[in-house]
Amino acid sequence: MRRYGWAALTAALITVAMAGCGTPAGTDGDLSDDWRPMAAAQQFVPKADECHLIDAATSYLVSYSPVDCVKTHKVETFYVGTFTGALADRTAPPKTESATLRSTFADCDSRAKKFVGGEWRDARLSLQVVPASPAAWSGGARWYRCDIYELNEVSGPNGDSDAAIERAGSLRNALASRSPLHYGCMTEDKWKLLRPVACTTGHQFEYAGTWTAPDRSWADATRDEDPVHAACRKVIARYAKVPVDANLVYRTGTSYRFPNRLLWERGDRGVRCYYWSGGTTVKRSIAGGGTKALPIQ
Repeated sequence: MRRYGWAALTAALITVAMAGCGTPAGTDGDLSDDWRPMAAAQQFVPKADECHLIDAATSYLVSYSPVDCVKTHKVETFYVGTFTGALADRTAPPKTESATLRSTFADCDSRAKKFVGGEWRDARLSLQVVPASPAAWSGGARWYRCDIYELNEVSGPNGDSDAAIERAGSLRNALASRSPLHYGCMTEDKWKLLRPVACTTGHQFEYAGTWTAPDRSWADATRDEDPVHAACRKVIARYAKVPVDANLVYRTGTSYRFPNRLLWERGDRGVRCYYWSGGTTVKRSIAGGGTKALPIQ
């Protein structure tokens, strides 16, 4: 039997230990090339078809808390776009009330009509553009949200209120057929506000359509009422199907609702026009009624 001395035993143990430190199968012993590359940083971008409890035209990430549109909310994002060209080259996002947003508002306006299935100004609806926050913009974000929302059913034709109210359910295709959101016949209450009523119920006002005002300052546009009344008479004539002639002024009174100043600055030029009976209570719609519905007074 062979025997090992202490020296031989020590050498054998060192050999075994060194063998245990070898590289495992499938590796090359170089740890520096085995790390997975880090994913590229993703810039936050909101999503369409989300609803929000906050109706202000702000977009800070800390306040971004979307809810399901079947639940109570105030505004609905129906489209998210990207600024391009000179707008994208800005060092800060355009302010929501600035003239620089007019082309963007026009884009949201066109898309809103497709989203709700009709002219959104024919109903108790309004529209806003929400650009990325200044912090997000400085980080490279160039997106904007198109939001739509419901207005209070109590509104005066010359009022300037444009506040969102709480609702539940999406506005997608909400105007594709006749809806309670649509403006129709209205009666004036003791506070000089208009409330919707059935057209067979006594009323003095009826929504007839929208006139697109010229592109000028809000102060100039609202200062002179005569051109607005004249334009709305033509809208009413088309609605009732009566001639646009010298007798039109004797057939109908007019009232209108201007976009508020903030909406005007954003680019909204839609003026809502209303037939006014002159104070007489009527119990029928003038829609398509011709000269029988609007006789010369």
